[in-house]
Amino acid sequence: MTPGHLTPAQTERGEEFRAFADRELAPHAARFDAEQAISRESIAALAEHGYLGSAVPAEHGGGGLGMVAYGLLAEEIGRACQSVRNFVAVEDMVIHSLLRWGSDAHRERWLGPLLGGAAVAAFALTEPTAGSDAGAVKTTARPDGGGYRIDGAKKWISFAQIADVFLVFADLGGKHTAFLVERDTPGLSVAPVTGLLGLRGSLLGDITLDGCAVPGDGIVGGPGLGLAFVASGALDLGRYSTACGAVGLAEACLRACATYAGERTQHGTEIRNHQLVQAVLADLVTDTTAARLLCHRAGLSRERGSVEAVNHTLMAKYRASTVAVRAASDAVQLHGANGVGEGAVQRHYRDAKVLEIIEGTTQIQQVLLGQYAARVGAR
Repeated sequence: MTPGHLTPAQTERGEEFRAFADRELAPHAARFDAEQAISRESIAALAEHGYLGSAVPAEHGGGGLGMVAYGLLAEEIGRACQSVRNFVAVEDMVIHSLLRWGSDAHRERWLGPLLGGAAVAAFALTEPTAGSDAGAVKTTARPDGGGYRIDGAKKWISFAQIADVFLVFADLGGKHTAFLVERDTPGLSVAPVTGLLGLRGSLLGDITLDGCAVPGDGIVGGPGLGLAFVASGALDLGRYSTACGAVGLAEACLRACATYAGERTQHGTEIRNHQLVQAVLADLVTDTTAARLLCHRAGLSRERGSVEAVNHTLMAKYRASTVAVRAASDAVQLHGANGVGEGAVQRHYRDAKVLEIIEGTTQIQQVLLGQYAARVGAR
């Protein structure tokens, strides 16, 4: 369902992304969920098509996508497999950080491998006691000779199990600072996290840093810039991806429900002819379309460098993630016993709830948007 207000080029790219997702990702999504791991083959396919770092300017080796088209990519990948969409988002968050805040040496060392799928990155911010309050990190860094030593723990880190490099956030003498830490650094260990509710293919891990030695040029963005600049910019991009991916999940639920309602017969007719089922379908198509339009507005704001881009992204993530949860719940309900079996809608139901938590919980979005609304209303 591509709205008519997209440009012909955006529509064409959207069709390309849809075909890729249907061919390369959707057939494997259930397996990734069951095995709790996406495949290296899927990572290679993403890289081959230029879908890692796709918004990076061409002069830096990326795909040069505009933000609206980037949102279309996130939507289609999210429709097929949320774990893979999460992988693309995490890679892009680290790539964005290196491109914007990294040194020439950082970019020379890591951009090519990350864009080409030869290396995997992880965004290591969350801690056992620091989630929404990202500024409360307890991981510390201290000067050591010409470099630094990092001690602490990170939790729920996506793709930590396979990451080659970690963007680690730590307190450096009272200054929130970002560091690049390579996987083979002595003192760094990763414990797999399994049994998740959703996004089960995201290969999460808990990270322990015990005196990890980082060279003097390992800082990204400079001391004190870790939270306000490096993390905030990356999280804003991840939030946009999550919003668009949530639209994709809602679209998947809509398609599943429309198909099932036309095949399932009860009381002598297809259930799509029952008014209560029609009400569910009406809400699904309307809510999904509305959330998609919010994402497109956010993408356009980001392309134009609007001062409202952050707030438009917050709105898109807030509404799209809540729409995804409702769409998935309705899809399970409409499918009845079939909805709680091995079909896709039960996976969508589990994944949808995670989308309300990552990149800023629904409640955090409400707080921020409530403050924004108060400012706008007072003008």
